Order: sequence, then C-alpha cells, then structure tokens
Amino acid sequence: MEDERIIELYWNRDQRAIRETDGKYGKLLGGIAWNLLRSREDSEECVNDTYLRAWNAIPPQRPGALRAWLARITRNLSLDRWKTRQAEKRGGGAETLLGELEDCLPAPGGPERALEDRELAEALEGFLRGLSREGRAMFLRRYWYGQGVAEIAGDLGCGEGKVKSSLFRSRKALREFLEKEGIAV
Repeated sequence: MEDERIIELYWNRDQRAIRETDGKYGKLLGGIAWNLLRSREDSEECVNDTYLRAWNAIPPQRPGALRAWLARITRNLSLDRWKTRQAEKRGGGAETLLGELEDCLPAPGGPERALEDRELAEALEGFLRGLSREGRAMFLRRYWYGQGVAEIAGDLGCGEGKVKSSLFRSRKALREFLEKEGIAV
C-alpha cells in the first residue's frame, strides 16, 4: 500500500493503518530498534510505541516521508530506552555507535543549544551531501540505522575492511568539516 493511503487510514482513524504500517515498515523499524538495543522485547516495545505515536500524531501531522518519519520515531524511542538501561548494558548497541562519534560532535547542552543544534543538523546535511553515494550509505547505515559493519558490508557487497576504512575517514572528515564550519567539537 502506498504511503499516502496509509496516512489517509490514520486520518480516518482506521485501525488498519497500524496493520498496513507494520506490514510495510515493521521489519525496518524492528531492525533499527534491534541494532540499538539488542533485545527482542525492548525492540518490539519500541516498534509498538512507534505505532502508538504515529496514531496519536496523525492527524494533525501529515508526514511528507512516512518511512523516514517512522524511522526517526523508532530511533529516538530506542535511544531513550537504551539510556535508561545504560548502566546495565555496557559495550554494545548504541553505546558503541555513540562512542565512535563522540570525538566528532559537540557535547549536548541545555535548551539554549536549540539554535546550535539546528545549525549542526544543517551542517551534517551539507557534510553528507559531500560524501560519495557509497560513503553516505555506509555512514547512514552505521550511525542512523545502527547496522553493524558486517551487515553493511554484506548489504553493499564489499569487505568489512572497506566499510571500517570508509567510516574512519568519514568521521575524520566530519570532524574537520565541523571545525571548518566553526562548530566546536
């Protein structure tokens, strides 16, 4: 079913919207949650919470890109879940991903950072546009979708070493790019 039709089901408060969303995007959303949490139960709960959030948000919102919108919700819910379990969950999932990027991105701050966060988001978009298609795919698969190096290599048909090297170079380039843009790291 097309995204526009699924959104119409939400607007009409038709419960088939959840089934259709799950049928079309359930595997993707589950993969995002799993890559960050490494727990079947927590992943399923985050995906179900994504559907609840979508149900409560549509209407009044009308997402332009349903797939990306749902993925962002799942990712944010998964990161929130991970933060609550951080003390008991060491060395895997989101902790590894965030650790790899910590030397590239500025430290989080309070509400006064909203403007800086928007500037950072715009700079990241510019940086990603400057990467090759393959480099951008590797970067996003790793740091947005939380995929492992072996999974990325398998999906893209290349070796793990190539993925690791590309990610290393991308992180280095990101740091240099942000420093050049005047964004403190």
